[in-house]
Amino acid sequence: MNDESPTPDYFLDLIRRSRRGKFKVYIGMSAGVGKTYRMLQEAHALLRNGIDVKIGYVETHGRNETEALMEGLPVVPRRKMFYKGKELDEMDVQAIINLHPEVVVVDELAHTNVPGSKNEKRWQDVLEILEAGINVISAVNIQHLESLNRDVRDITGVEVAERIPDSILRQADEVVNIDLTSDELIARLKEGKIYAPDKVETALRNFFTSDNILQLRELALKEVASQVERKVETEVPRTTAGLRIERFLACISSNDKTARHIIRKTARLANYYNSQWYVLYVQTPAEATDKIPLAAQRHLINNFKTATELGAEVLQVKSRNAAEAIIETAEKYQITTICIGKPHLSLWRIFLAGSIFNQLLKKLSESDVDLIILS
Repeated sequence: MNDESPTPDYFLDLIRRSRRGKFKVYIGMSAGVGKTYRMLQEAHALLRNGIDVKIGYVETHGRNETEALMEGLPVVPRRKMFYKGKELDEMDVQAIINLHPEVVVVDELAHTNVPGSKNEKRWQDVLEILEAGINVISAVNIQHLESLNRDVRDITGVEVAERIPDSILRQADEVVNIDLTSDELIARLKEGKIYAPDKVETALRNFFTSDNILQLRELALKEVASQVERKVETEVPRTTAGLRIERFLACISSNDKTARHIIRKTARLANYYNSQWYVLYVQTPAEATDKIPLAAQRHLINNFKTATELGAEVLQVKSRNAAEAIIETAEKYQITTICIGKPHLSLWRIFLAGSIFNQLLKKLSESDVDLIILS
């Protein structure tokens, strides 16, 4: 008997995955590139080929071209909800599951549902639909990706509130980039094909500048390229002889103001290498729960939540020596790269002082583990 044969849980996971619906995502650098338009074109093509396709939720934003494409497509009626005295529409997830079409189109993947909905976010609705065995076609803008939140804010000056975990995009069976040049997108904006005429000038001065569009376009192209590389890595057979399997470890503390940035940067690296990654918090005696302020504890919990949403496994260790705890964790989980925040001391002082970083550097020099210091 071979002890390394797949476990019953592994076989059960295969069965569940085979029953799960297929997931296709259209991604773009911004609003107005034509994601919804392309989804509706695909829905018409599927309908012509005898596929049972329905519109679960599509937001046309009053765009004439998009509204014209809605004609002839079967729509699942939206669910009416009341919030703060207003009647609002939301996608009716249960109605979609009950109808069980072969394919459902769900726009605006990063949307936040009306309070009182079963799920807080639309991407959670989509996961529920996929688990019911229904195929989903959806769309999202690159700025809504959690790990890119700070990059997008640096580029545009806008803090994007509605975001999706990177893990959702990784679950997609197909990711398609809808690409336009900055000139084409600005031309569409000026023609009134994206926003109402009274909003065009403000958009051109702020979000829709050529520099912003070019940088967002680069982020979108890189993300889709990474998705393709991951697909190749997981689906194309290749010899693994001598191949190093990357595993990343992000180290954070309760008083680290850059912890979320470290988490997001490590997530991007792990996504690029299609590898496992972990977030480690070492609780030293100085960081006991009765010794750190409540605000720091809340930040820590939020950072754990962010890490989990981005696909990390969160590890919490109690130790008097943070450097030793990091090294022991790295050995236990076969970590290849440790990611830490930039120390507040100069590198020269680190080498002279008996700091955590000095101990860490000394330990790592004796191993085959890389160290990345993130700004």
